[in-house]
Amino acid sequence: MINRKKVLEKYNPHYKKLNKNAPLSVGNGAFCFTADFTGLQTFYNEYSADKDAFPLCTMTEWGWHSYPYNLQTKLRLTPFDTFGRTVYYACDDAEQEELFKKIRVNAHKFHLGKIGFEHSDKTLSFNNCEPVNQTLSLWEGILFSEFKIEDENIKTKTFVHPYEDTVYIRICSPLLKERKLQLNITFPYASHKKTGADFSANELHNTKVFYKNTSRHERKNAESTDKNKDKKRQQRQICIDRLLDDTFYKVFISGFGFTTTVEEKQHIIRLFPYDDCIEFCVGFNQQEINSQCDSFDEAEIKCKNFWESRWSSGGFMDFSGSADSRAYELERRIILSQYLISIQNSGKIPPAETGLSCNSWYGKFHLEMLFWHNAYLALWGRTEELKKSLEYYKKILPTAKEIASSQGFHGARWPKMCDPSAKNTPSSVAVFLIWQQPHPIMFAELIWRVEKNDAILREYREIVIETAEFIKSFFHWDGNRFILGPPFIPAQERHDPKNVLNAAFELEYFRFALQKADEWLERLGEQKRYDEIIKNMSLPAVKDGVYLAHENCPDTFTRLPFYTDHPSMLMMYGVLTSEKIDPEKMSATLDMVLSIWDKKTFYGWDFPMMAMTACRLGRYKDALEILLMDSPKNTWLENGHNMQEGDDALPCYLPGNGGLLLAAAMLAAGYGDKEGSSFPDGFNVKFENIFRYI
Repeated sequence: MINRKKVLEKYNPHYKKLNKNAPLSVGNGAFCFTADFTGLQTFYNEYSADKDAFPLCTMTEWGWHSYPYNLQTKLRLTPFDTFGRTVYYACDDAEQEELFKKIRVNAHKFHLGKIGFEHSDKTLSFNNCEPVNQTLSLWEGILFSEFKIEDENIKTKTFVHPYEDTVYIRICSPLLKERKLQLNITFPYASHKKTGADFSANELHNTKVFYKNTSRHERKNAESTDKNKDKKRQQRQICIDRLLDDTFYKVFISGFGFTTTVEEKQHIIRLFPYDDCIEFCVGFNQQEINSQCDSFDEAEIKCKNFWESRWSSGGFMDFSGSADSRAYELERRIILSQYLISIQNSGKIPPAETGLSCNSWYGKFHLEMLFWHNAYLALWGRTEELKKSLEYYKKILPTAKEIASSQGFHGARWPKMCDPSAKNTPSSVAVFLIWQQPHPIMFAELIWRVEKNDAILREYREIVIETAEFIKSFFHWDGNRFILGPPFIPAQERHDPKNVLNAAFELEYFRFALQKADEWLERLGEQKRYDEIIKNMSLPAVKDGVYLAHENCPDTFTRLPFYTDHPSMLMMYGVLTSEKIDPEKMSATLDMVLSIWDKKTFYGWDFPMMAMTACRLGRYKDALEILLMDSPKNTWLENGHNMQEGDDALPCYLPGNGGLLLAAAMLAAGYGDKEGSSFPDGFNVKFENIFRYI
């Protein structure tokens, strides 16, 4: 049995100096708080100063905002010929550029409020604050921070309640009792940009404060030095109503050891400590706040119990005793990836590609990326969490059926880039992608393989069949074969939608989906529906012994931009397995990609994807080398985040973390008919509760 706590403690992020590009976060899966070396967000401005910085955000999955704008005209749809039939898409239109942009940025995620220190005598900066020691305890889910201001120590403890959107903070320092250090809780206006916040637009939002258990005299004399015992033990409670245009939420502040003042027009709540230790919590909610919140000690116990239970369940790997030094870097990435996904990717709606760390693409989520975020969950013994994804699909099924029907298709056409409403965001690329369509069938199949429960078959039958019905109707019979024709864009977003024919991965993923839908029906004792299409589908195109991006792209490996971005043809024998694929040709294709492709344009999920292809080809050494490849978008920070350097730079990228966990499970437990480890010599890997991939 693996000593999981011992393994985790080896990889607790531990900083003794400023690490501006890799701040640490605490969260509960639907709410996340990212802190600097003070354990708070004291240096928000410094961390957010440049375009590549890692912002310090407080975000929740329900935190969405839209700018007010008058939608006087409806976005004009663009017609595309689809085998003699006109289908309309919400893509670029030069005459409606302004409207196009307004719709794209709304709705967006936003920063709920920053919490930071302020000194009574000076402006705090990196120059007069010295990081001393900061450790994130993975086993407990608690961030411990220690720093100095002019040789005086300040210690903070920061964590998030496991079941509420509330951050708890305890601070100890002589500077508190000396009235030299105070706390500011500052609320911004929302922004669609990376930080999710605009602290310069005070006039555009409203903060209304209500006090509880605090007298008017104490509020007016908050800076008094009165330190009588009764005052020390009186709990301060503040309720706050926040209004940003049509977005409303509540904030609750509760704690001991401080008095307060309010600057409503500046949207600042100031906490003035009068003891050498204070503790408080800040909670956020869309509607009502529970004023009987847990005490600091009660919440800490719940936090510790939650994380101990989580780490003690589900899948786990231990690389102890490995002779290959790379094993420990891989183990570090695996451990931290589990934590990072757990704190910001376990809610009721799909996550953005940067989760709840900051805004990417306005905080909207991309349903094609949900595979890389969540497919690993079934293999790591967390099917209950993967079921949340299918619950979201069930919720938006009416919208998906409406999208399909409006375009003349059957079944459900799942959106690509959206907010919780599931309305497709207009785009020159996103509306043409189709590789997100089979995902619900893949997720349902992964859950079925683990649980083998007839109730699962009944629960997800409608999702599986409505998905398959759209896929069936998207095929076209050309008189000889079923083809996937224009307009659409493959996962490799470098192709003209009007020219794409039989994109390799999409072709095989659609085949997989229809095969699994028929198996689903047979398990339920029903007749198969899709056998004719499966038997008469086109095959992926080949030229000079390698697979092409699609039939109309013979220069896949010889002309820009075709050998950039995602080499998605590799996905059909790695992410998938198919008897239609020639392993020798696929191996040659992998070699061609590794030789020719512009590696700067790979994204974080491309590395585990390529490693999965190498693994299925039996090229296990190559799989490890690809997973750990030195490349701008395969950069892994000390906090475990997969930073995307270069073009489209992002401070973090959770599809890379989820993809790593999927590839690692495949290497550890096997795939298809192959059972057991595929790690190469030098890797000593023990694992528990990890299941084989398809």
